[in-house]
Amino acid sequence: MIDKLSWITVFPEIVLLVMACVILLVDLGVTSPRRNLTHVLTLLTLAVVAALEAAYAVSGLTIYGFGNMVVSDPMGAWLKCFASIAMMVTMIYGRPYAADRDMLRGGEFFTLGLFALLGIFVMISGHNFLVIYMGLELMTLSSYALVALRRDNATATEAAMKYFVLGALASGFLLYGLSMIYGATGSLDVNEVFNSIASGQVKHQVLVFGLVFVVSGLAFKLGAVPFHMWLPDVYQGSPTAITLLIGGAPQLAAFAIVMRLLVEGMLPLAIDWQQMLAIMAIGSLLVGNLAAVAQTNLKRMLAYSTISQMGFLLLGMMSGVVNGNEFNTEMAYSASMFYAISYVLTTLAAFGVVLLLTRAGHESEEISDLAGLNQRSPLYAGVMAMAMFSLAGLPPLLGFYAKLSVLQALISSGKTSYLVLALFAVMMSLVGAFYYLRVIKVMYFDAPRAPNNTPITAPKDAAIVLSVNGALLLILGVMPGGLMTLCSQAIKSIVTSLGV
Repeated sequence: MIDKLSWITVFPEIVLLVMACVILLVDLGVTSPRRNLTHVLTLLTLAVVAALEAAYAVSGLTIYGFGNMVVSDPMGAWLKCFASIAMMVTMIYGRPYAADRDMLRGGEFFTLGLFALLGIFVMISGHNFLVIYMGLELMTLSSYALVALRRDNATATEAAMKYFVLGALASGFLLYGLSMIYGATGSLDVNEVFNSIASGQVKHQVLVFGLVFVVSGLAFKLGAVPFHMWLPDVYQGSPTAITLLIGGAPQLAAFAIVMRLLVEGMLPLAIDWQQMLAIMAIGSLLVGNLAAVAQTNLKRMLAYSTISQMGFLLLGMMSGVVNGNEFNTEMAYSASMFYAISYVLTTLAAFGVVLLLTRAGHESEEISDLAGLNQRSPLYAGVMAMAMFSLAGLPPLLGFYAKLSVLQALISSGKTSYLVLALFAVMMSLVGAFYYLRVIKVMYFDAPRAPNNTPITAPKDAAIVLSVNGALLLILGVMPGGLMTLCSQAIKSIVTSLGV
């Protein structure tokens, strides 16, 4: 018999699932071409779920349910709260774009988005290998369908095929790796796996063999080198609203499963997986920044930017355990969590501007399409400039503090090799500043050209949300303490539970 505590643990997921099914049925009777009722119900659902998760997070409680297969803790609750908000913002930015491209003939844009978010929730809450994998598949299958939503568009269909084939390969890697860990430890439960590995009675060779496949699968979900091949093509080929959906909330889920599997499940193997993360971080920073310099397509440039940003996130994850000493874990992992949240907030702003600049029959995907944007709309140009400055890591914006917190975690380790890595990351950030500043130069100093010299019109709700989005990049950059404390407390609850 399932106790009441188990139902409390997954109550937000139940609300999200029920409402996704209700909206799916209600949408059958919606005749509005812009799906007004479906849109409103979706936003209300996301707002309620975000509020529920925030309440769970503020309580500070860690609750296990369904035989320890799922967990509700502060880290998971905050990540799910931010993922819900990110999905809400994506729906607001994306609806005008989707409507102009006949992507709202049905309510799939909204319902598949909700099911993708449900998969994200299950990934974040999962405390059992199979539950985590089930959430991953729900999210990715919904994402494949969303990428192919413009069925009459050959580019989007090609992107969906690439995403599906490479995603299936990565899922296979992850599942095979988890099966090896299960074979070695005899358990699918994250806590029991941790205890088995910590006991030292499991063959190290088998664990490392499985670990290689697990890290490979996780690297694909993060878009880290050398498993980044899908990212530029999918970002460029997908409808821009779907690109934002893929590049936003799912990154929080990817960070969560890295924490669940590598930290909560396999922290005793940190010396092995940290070396793998270090190689991927170096590759991501190098390939992401150098390849982005050569791009003229804005979405493709932002894809390579994402790869380099994930390199920074991995630097934080790999600096938690130093020479077998775990004194740096809280600082390192909270810096990575802060980085993931700040990256998603910045990405929402950047793609929000791109989405609001598009119109029926024209995609604003090239960097040259932003020429003279300041003359057409100082507001949009200002928000885009703040997003670019934040991604580049310039003060006083949020991205600066995010990069600084990761560098602090590296330097505080006291290892010479980590100090060299910090210097390398700073040098790569200087390279990255070039292509971000190039976008700002085009917006402020180039003259607008047809057909990009027409007045910009956008729905009031999208314009208001975009303004708030841009303002948060500055406000949280000037006053990052609250968000950093939130991340530290969330990570502390996990570190304490591990007895570190």
